[in-house]
Parts: sequence; structure tokens; C-alpha cells
Amino acid sequence: MKFLFDFFPVLLFFGAYKLSGANAEASQHFINTYLSGIISGGSVTADQSPIVLATLVGIIGTMAQIAYLKLRGRKVEFLMWFSLGMFVFFGGLTIYLHDEVFIKWKLSIVYWFFAAGLLISEFVFKKNLMRKSMGEIIELPDLIWSRLNWAWIGFFVAMGCLNWYVAFVLFKGDTSSWVSFKAFGSTAIMFVFIVAQTIYLSRHMKDPT
Repeated sequence: MKFLFDFFPVLLFFGAYKLSGANAEASQHFINTYLSGIISGGSVTADQSPIVLATLVGIIGTMAQIAYLKLRGRKVEFLMWFSLGMFVFFGGLTIYLHDEVFIKWKLSIVYWFFAAGLLISEFVFKKNLMRKSMGEIIELPDLIWSRLNWAWIGFFVAMGCLNWYVAFVLFKGDTSSWVSFKAFGSTAIMFVFIVAQTIYLSRHMKDPT
């Protein structure tokens, strides 16, 4: 359920982009009529309207996600606040300048930030963040915690590079294909990685004493 909950803003972003793309002129009219105050120049073209509207919906969806947790009295993790901040910053630039380059870079930068956070915590603060976040759930040998941390560092670096390649090389000029990759391609890779990690960790879990 948590995986689906985390996937909610991405799904909204994808749905809004595809719906806006199928009704580009109507989306353009809506943006130029009601959102001109937050758009540089006061208007967008029909081709620009899908990414602008999808980005706005994604930001609102992330805010709604956090509001739901707060209303339920549940803790909002730092990573969710960070994700919202990055979404607002890069998404805001995308909306204001009606340029998809910023929202495309956002995903890579978030991945690389996560990798840097794990790396700095390991070598500067001598803390294994994977152990800190999962240590209350499972018990593993020190070596396996270290391998797990490095696995996530490598994964985040690779995903950031992959997003850059897909956005600016493989599908350069084809934002629709990048949106599909963001929604389903990167999510599927993440899911496979987590499943593989679970299988690996199950072989090394310590029996409770």
C-alpha cells in the first residue's frame, strides 16, 4: 500500500499529461485564461500546455499527499518534504517558463541527491542511513548493511544517469515518451530492485534471539 501511496503524484502527473495532450487546445485555453498570472509572457502554446498542466497537478497532488498524512496525525518523512520542495522549485520553473527541461532534470537531481546523502552519511558522519531506516525491522550483519548502503548509492546514481539519457538523448524532443518512462519505466525498475534486494536480504537475516 505504501508503494501505491508514494506512486500517487506520479500517476496524477502521467494522467494529467496524457489527458492534456489529447485535448491540447482546451488545455491551452484553460491555462491562458486562469493561470496567465504565473506564466512568463501570460500565455503558452498548445504544445507547451500538457507539461505545464501536468506539473501543476503533480505539485498539488504531492501537497495533498502530505496534507493527508498530517490530518491523519502521521509523521511526514524528510524525503517527502524534500521531494515536495524539489517539485515546487523545478516544477515552478517549468510552469513559469513553460519549459519541460527543468522538470526533466528534477528527477535526476533527486536521485543524485539521495546517493550523495547516503555517501556523505557513511563517510562524514559514520552513519549507515539504510541501517537507521530499516534496523528496527530487520537484523543483518554489519557487512550486509554496508553492501546494502552501497547498492542503493549505485542504484540512485544509475537511475539519475538513466533519466538524463532517456530525457535528453533517447527521447530528446519527445516529452510524451519521457513522461511514460517516468511513470512506469523508472517505477518498474525501482520495484524490481526492491524485490531483488528483499530476496538477497532474506538470505542474510539473523534469527531473532
